[in-house]
Amino acid sequence: MRFARTALVALVAGALAVTAGCGGRQTGAPADATAAPGGCEITKDTRISIATGNTGGVYYVLGGRYGELVTEATGGKLKATAAETGASVQNIQQLGAGTHQVAFSLADSAADAVNGAGAFDGKPQKIAALGQIYPNYTQVVARTEAGINTIADLRGKRVSTGSPKSGTEVIANRILAAAGLDPAKDIQAQRLDIGATIDGMKDGTVDALVYSAGLPTPNITDLFTSMRDRVKLIDTSGVVDTLQRTNPVYRVATIAGSTYPGAVDTQTIVVPNLLLVPADMDASLACVLTRTLYQSTEKLVATNPAAKDILLTSARDTAPVPLHPGAKQALDQLGAG
Repeated sequence: MRFARTALVALVAGALAVTAGCGGRQTGAPADATAAPGGCEITKDTRISIATGNTGGVYYVLGGRYGELVTEATGGKLKATAAETGASVQNIQQLGAGTHQVAFSLADSAADAVNGAGAFDGKPQKIAALGQIYPNYTQVVARTEAGINTIADLRGKRVSTGSPKSGTEVIANRILAAAGLDPAKDIQAQRLDIGATIDGMKDGTVDALVYSAGLPTPNITDLFTSMRDRVKLIDTSGVVDTLQRTNPVYRVATIAGSTYPGAVDTQTIVVPNLLLVPADMDASLACVLTRTLYQSTEKLVATNPAAKDILLTSARDTAPVPLHPGAKQALDQLGAG
């Protein structure tokens, strides 16, 4: 009898799940999506571009797979494709320009954007978040022969601070400043994308790199695989208190030694990532994008392990960037805390 009651409950729940979309359509409601204003369905063919980052980074890898999943989930009604970019700052600028409709970004860059600070000084951006996703780890990697053991040791060295207008460049410069270095004078800054950076580390034209990304980062895996004992991770945790005066999103976490061949456990600065959209995006579109993201985490993890930290429990934690109303709708339906 207990089994029969359980089966009946499961059957009813399944029927409700099929008939109720993200817009909360009740059983028996019309199937026409246009009859449910603010619903969670795509009613006409739509194309969107997802701003990611360098091809060797986690943004690009996960963004490409996310685009495929969005397209699949909507039966091709919504076609989403990933675009290679310089990452966070450029992504937000191009979001405002209409070049892209979805953008990966570090939370500190996004906070600067809504507050009109940093790279967006005096020009606040009208953006919203679909949710917090996984954290980025600030990976500082040095050639062992360069004699670099701390951030302060980067003085006078050839340091790749990431692509221009990237979130990596923002945090690299802030970490250097927090360690008492002037990024414009005290290092030989190499503003390179991750591919050119890795090439420079291998051929000896770059002494150290700073790169903010999820773990593992494919290009850095390649670097440690190729150079192993000739490169090492550098601890950045000593500047966290200074960084937190700029933005409270900064915290410390450990890059496990098992992440890369030959690496050892290393503490570093961590920043959450957000998935951003224009503040005026259609609520139904934002709802579909959010629902697909948080319902597809297992498939994203299969693409890159960083996605294991895309969690419903932290999805709403996007302040000071407002959560898009369509995203809130989706997260309400998914039971996000």
